[in-house]
Amino acid sequence: MKSPSSLLATLASALLAGCIISSPEQPEPEAAPAPSAETSASSAEAPAPSAEEPAPSAEEPAPSVKEPAQAAGTSYPPASLHDAPVNASIAGQTRTFATETATYTLSGFESVPGWQQDDLSQSWPAFLASCQVLGNRYASWRQICGSAVKIDGKDSAAIREFFEREFSAYQIRDDDYRPEGVITGYFEPEIAGSRKYQPPFIYPVYGKPNDMLFLNTSKLSARKGVVAARVQGNRVQVRTGPVSGEGVYELDLSQILSISPERTVRLRIEGKRLLPYYTRQEIEARGAPNARVLAFVSSATALYEMQIQGSGRIRLPDGAILRLGYAEQNGHPFRPMLSASAKVRTRGDMIELDVDDGDDGDDEEDTNTTEVRVRGFKLALPTTSGPVAVPGQRITGVAGSGITDPSYVFFKENTTSSASSIGSLGVPLQPGRSIAVDPRSTPLGHPVFIATRLPGKKEPLRQLTVAQDTGGSIRGAVRADLFFGNGEQAAQQARRMKQNGQLWVLLPRGQVVATAGPGAPFTRGGTAGSGIPQYLMSDEDIYDND
Repeated sequence: MKSPSSLLATLASALLAGCIISSPEQPEPEAAPAPSAETSASSAEAPAPSAEEPAPSAEEPAPSVKEPAQAAGTSYPPASLHDAPVNASIAGQTRTFATETATYTLSGFESVPGWQQDDLSQSWPAFLASCQVLGNRYASWRQICGSAVKIDGKDSAAIREFFEREFSAYQIRDDDYRPEGVITGYFEPEIAGSRKYQPPFIYPVYGKPNDMLFLNTSKLSARKGVVAARVQGNRVQVRTGPVSGEGVYELDLSQILSISPERTVRLRIEGKRLLPYYTRQEIEARGAPNARVLAFVSSATALYEMQIQGSGRIRLPDGAILRLGYAEQNGHPFRPMLSASAKVRTRGDMIELDVDDGDDGDDEEDTNTTEVRVRGFKLALPTTSGPVAVPGQRITGVAGSGITDPSYVFFKENTTSSASSIGSLGVPLQPGRSIAVDPRSTPLGHPVFIATRLPGKKEPLRQLTVAQDTGGSIRGAVRADLFFGNGEQAAQQARRMKQNGQLWVLLPRGQVVATAGPGAPFTRGGTAGSGIPQYLMSDEDIYDND
């Protein structure tokens, strides 16, 4: 949560800029004046992105999007602004608003560097893919997506006019009011493996465990301690009353709320207690008998990198390719083994890349065999990796992989016809135009304009992307992870990509944002009704796709 001094600094900066921050004490959001030509780190006359920038795969056809049906669904934002909470901010009307981790300032499109030069047709397939999801969830997006299908997807000028008509651009700043953050890259790795356990393929790749339970903590009160809980299917519900009786389990909220930064906590049953799901070390020591083994690989560190990347390909002995996508995570925070030269900052249990660490990724491919760069982090490799437990196998001398990160990712087979990975939003990722974000500050499915540069290039990289993925390593307000695709070239570009950059999120005009006060979701680190929201939007589907 922001400290009082941080909030005062944000308020002072906003006032100096001639802005007014919407707050619960201002029930009527103030209409925004004409956006000033606020200068950015780079001018609007910057050159167009170079031809060497990532481009959509020519093999990936643009998704066909039918005009969304006017079926009953969630009205988000409210059908009428009169239905909006009195403590809400309105996109396109409120000049500046804030959450616990970010501040958002309305910007004219003419002041967004590179907006006029970007070929927006390159991002159009990714945006239409988001429409397939958001247009079926929210009434406001049905209208936007209904207009989108009428646009010529090859006409960049028409697309630009569409975005300027339907959306407002807000620059994202962190809780210290800094506009610059970190832009990194990721890719879909490929490693050798087998469907069968046979040395050297001894490390199991697990699917989602069927004994994993889920607790949504967003609507929990601020109470802590031991409470009663019941299990319905794979969902846990906290109950009032004594911790006794048939079907009642003991749940220690103090324990589980301190483990994961996510809204959804992963649990398991042990006797009459509900406990956090197994850590990496516990899974390696005992195996995961309640999870299907999808394949076996020969390298524990290569599997770990695939878990951090969130998807991957396994080349089987007969040459066939097994494509895997993210299925679940064990609920424990991402705590990587950082190299001695890595510089990060922490917020509670969350680790964020430091924008000022002096490592801009411009070095040539690192030949250091003791560390590897993954999604911007310099990770130390374990000195030795021993055998791990495997369900149905007698393993002597189980020593573990040597990886100390408690977080563990489970996969599922990707059987779609798409040639690309599937992101958290449930749509294929488009190289160069899809990004992974921290969903607390950047909602999934929304367009995001990025201003950065590629490693080793003097020309700026300024282009429209779409937030379609997340990751346990992607934390921070001004934070994006650019998807580069698959293959050796994509791997080299993604590993080297670590640059300073700025972000502008495009919000539908009239969308209710930054709702706080009574009734706002409660999440770890915040107090219900504290007056400052933790998330940009209150709807849970924007953040979770469970």
